Amino acid sequence: MDTASIASSAQERPKWDNKVQYLLTCIGFAVGLGNVWRFPYLCQIYGGGAFLIPYLIALVFEGLPLLYLELAIGQSLRKGSIGVWHSISPLLGVASMIISLLVGLFYNTILAWVLWYFFHSFQEPLPWSVCPINENRTGYVQECVDSTPVNYFWYRQTLNITPDIEESGTLQWWLVVCLASAWSIVYICFIRGIETIGKAVYVTATFPYLVLTIFLVRALTLPGATDGLRYLFTPDWTLLMDPQVWLDAATQIFFSLSLAFGGLIAFSSYNPKKNDCERDTLVVGLINSATSLYASIPIFAILGFKATSNFNSCINSNILDLTNAFDIGETNITMENYESWLTYLNTTDPDKVSSLNLKHCELQNFLDQVNHCSLNHEHHNAAQIHFPHSYIHYLFTMYAVLVMVQEKFPESEVKPYSSWVFAICVLLSTVPVLSIPIVAVYRLIRRQTRQQTGSSLPNPYDNQAFSTESFKTL
Repeated sequence: MDTASIASSAQERPKWDNKVQYLLTCIGFAVGLGNVWRFPYLCQIYGGGAFLIPYLIALVFEGLPLLYLELAIGQSLRKGSIGVWHSISPLLGVASMIISLLVGLFYNTILAWVLWYFFHSFQEPLPWSVCPINENRTGYVQECVDSTPVNYFWYRQTLNITPDIEESGTLQWWLVVCLASAWSIVYICFIRGIETIGKAVYVTATFPYLVLTIFLVRALTLPGATDGLRYLFTPDWTLLMDPQVWLDAATQIFFSLSLAFGGLIAFSSYNPKKNDCERDTLVVGLINSATSLYASIPIFAILGFKATSNFNSCINSNILDLTNAFDIGETNITMENYESWLTYLNTTDPDKVSSLNLKHCELQNFLDQVNHCSLNHEHHNAAQIHFPHSYIHYLFTMYAVLVMVQEKFPESEVKPYSSWVFAICVLLSTVPVLSIPIVAVYRLIRRQTRQQTGSSLPNPYDNQAFSTESFKTL
């Protein structure tokens, strides 16, 4: 293929209708669960606002340069991920495509859960706000009573999860339908390439910000929201001495910007070659990082609300025990004077107070009770019950359900995984990169074979970029 044919091929490649479509597509591709799911968790465990320092450093020295690289090579060569890497390693682009496939399978599973919760959010009351009645109509389902309505709806009515990974269970037809619907939506968005993608992103890339804004306004009005925000932004500078903090910051910015997936290269390939990709890099990178912080605020406001509710319940339980034990009027001990009364009773009758086994109520302890990813599904759905009965229910559900996959139910003994589980994990981790060493070994064997037969050295990548004739024209 000569230079003229390459230029002709680039001219025939379609283009975005306008710059807004392109930027919204890149932002929608970059912003995802890493922003609203993992970033708040990292802020919480790594010193709150102090984590922003390694995060911003990683953004400047790692994220933006790599983002600029991907946008620039796609725009310059006007090819997708497989095409632009063909001159370096033919299957490097294939590796990124496999990674995108695996992540797409994971994300679409979550989208299926979103659809399932969305359909159920039109009920009143919400099905995860109360326990269902048992078959005998004599009370609530005991499994739900022993847990919470939120957990029961998720683990039993939605997933119908088995107690052990060795038990595969059966397909849940309602989730199969939701998953098929999710893939149908993806197909509709991609059916005509960037023509339909460019139209879809006006909704898919902007709607999450509308939901986040509604979520933010409502979350900030909940009691205890300020305690959650104080917990988020109170820095613990000593944690910055831990190398793991910097490693997680670099990992977070890499995954958050969706680097090395090949999508950004493909999107930029539909731009004209003279497009200002430097400005695009700054816009996409800064909006992506700002979204992470924007999403953290309502999440920790909800966490503060949940912690405050548990704290108040703990105090009220102790007040009830004290009033019954000391024959004190119900209105005498309140939330405001509880500490004073407890100190007084401890002074006058410490043995009797000790015999009550009062709960240790500390707001900080409830704030610390956060699961692995900080975005606790139970916290969100419990807070949703307090939302006004309006369309906020439905908007909130489509966002909040994304964060429910880290709750443990039931949480009992720790059981070691079987060896085949680890084998699957290793397989999924290595499949994307196996194509690179495989093609390297194949090329090496092919090269040695041709040398032994006395033929001329072949072009190792079978492309014009490395051919001898191409160098003669330089």
